[in-house]
Amino acid sequence: MKRTILASALLAAFAIPSLALATDGYFPHGYGMKAKGMGGASVAMADDSFGGANNPASMVWACDRFDIGLDLFSPKRDISRSGSSGNGTGMDGAVSSGSNLFFVPEFGYNRMIGWDMSVGVSVYGNGGMNTDFNGGQIGTATACNNTPGAGFNGASGQSGVPGGYNMLCGQGKLGMNLSQLIIAPTFAKKVNKDNSFGVSLLLAAQQFKAEGLSAFYGYTSTAFNSGFNPAAYPTNNLTERGNDTTYGYGLKLGWMGKVSDTVTLGASYTSKVKMGKFNKYQDLFAGQGAFDIPESLSLGVAFKANPAWTIAVDYERINYSGISSVSNSSRTALDAPAAGPGLPPGGVFNSLGCGSCRGFGWSSVNVFKLGAEYQYNPKLILRAGYNHTDNPIQARDVTFNMIAPGVVQNHATLGFTYDVSKDSEITMAYMHAFRNSVSGPSLFNTWLGDNATDKIQMYENSLGIAYSVKLK
Repeated sequence: MKRTILASALLAAFAIPSLALATDGYFPHGYGMKAKGMGGASVAMADDSFGGANNPASMVWACDRFDIGLDLFSPKRDISRSGSSGNGTGMDGAVSSGSNLFFVPEFGYNRMIGWDMSVGVSVYGNGGMNTDFNGGQIGTATACNNTPGAGFNGASGQSGVPGGYNMLCGQGKLGMNLSQLIIAPTFAKKVNKDNSFGVSLLLAAQQFKAEGLSAFYGYTSTAFNSGFNPAAYPTNNLTERGNDTTYGYGLKLGWMGKVSDTVTLGASYTSKVKMGKFNKYQDLFAGQGAFDIPESLSLGVAFKANPAWTIAVDYERINYSGISSVSNSSRTALDAPAAGPGLPPGGVFNSLGCGSCRGFGWSSVNVFKLGAEYQYNPKLILRAGYNHTDNPIQARDVTFNMIAPGVVQNHATLGFTYDVSKDSEITMAYMHAFRNSVSGPSLFNTWLGDNATDKIQMYENSLGIAYSVKLK
């Protein structure tokens, strides 16, 4: 009971404002303000207490300290559909997300135990699916009344009023809200003067809600088992169910080695974090509401070119493909037009919620991070960086990802640290993720015989500040 209360409190304090971190998929481009100023490069760096997020082995080189910061994060998300008007279905439209400004906190603490061991904790989050699109773009009910879920717009408060349809043919606002908070107690030990190993226990809590997806009732097991009678299931498990929270755990392992006076190597591995199921959304996510946090692997090198310059390069692999609810295709070979207005599509009555059912179609991604750090004078360090990630979303899955358009790929960063005193410092970091878009044939073409094209696009800015104290 105490664990649940504590996790819920931390989720409210940290995760709710951190949902917009859709940079490397839905992982942030970096953890800790110093890493954020270097494009996220951090696996072979050891200058703050965010090793529980970056590389646990780094903590034993970071000395006694705590770091606390706040990032002002602004993502801009737009979705649109074009090319359908000529066919008379009236599905064209465009809208921007109304949620575009977030405050994202960060916290870390580290304490040395002798010269060769340390204990600490890093608190960080993932997210990126916080979207809030107003409805009303589709001004006629003709098209939406021929989608698989049209006969269920009266369920769970959906009004079915013509002219109120959002870009996915549901009623009212369209969007989803996913946050993942991780608390990482960390232990690290030097095995000799040049090498260290570390381990972090990942205690995770995540929260989710979705709205505006009523057009897909006809795909759900709830609708199927009720004989497609809305009166038989007054509470669906697809949309408009409010927040649902689950908990889980995993491990992060790390190594750091100083191979010479100028070169440091690092590696870290994060296991899949097994989470409880979202029972309120078991008709949406493949696996009856399963939504684990994917495993990842990071490798890094830091090169001290001279006393003033340090260059860091990281490679990260994020295995979204290991999570069925994220990676399963949003399409199926059995997709077929609906038998008539309000009726489900032929052959795919039960294609949402089961283990092999529809997902968001995300692929695993490779991330490359490059950062430079320059000691301008004894008090001031300047930073710059670049981050490039694969796009996890393919053209075939654009329609489903209108509620989660995590498509940015290229990020440029700047930052600095200034010593306020011999024991304290202020760090700032700025990030710009360049506009990117993905277009593809609309999923609605399958049922409406149309030739529409759906498009999702996004760009981001963030500006953060952190205060750090070196403890005596």
